[in-house]
Amino acid sequence: QLQLVESGGGLVQAGGSLRLSCAASGRTFSSYSMGWFRQAPGKEREFVAAVSRSGDRTYYADSVKGRFTTSRDNAKNLVYLQMNSLEPEDTAVYYCAGGVLIGDRLRGYYWGQGTQVTVSS
Repeated sequence: QLQLVESGGGLVQAGGSLRLSCAASGRTFSSYSMGWFRQAPGKEREFVAAVSRSGDRTYYADSVKGRFTTSRDNAKNLVYLQMNSLEPEDTAVYYCAGGVLIGDRLRGYYWGQGTQVTVSS
């Protein structure tokens, strides 16, 4: 089992940057691929990024490719999402998830409570 807690959300102007962190508890952290999803008001939750168990492979939604970077530190049970060149369309609640990779997407089995990211124009 994994328990996940996100942090680092907030309000930022368009063009700015934020780094989200996800702290995982549980001895099996390195057994799971990890990733990020987001949900904007009135929209369905969507995949953002994923990182493989060892951290050697990453995957991104087309909408964030080139702007967002995800990584993990298995020694510290942490996952990161570095978000650069933020746009108002990136405004959403961001969720950390642990699960398995299906192709280039993450199927999440464990979820954090979410952190709000608001990008002002």
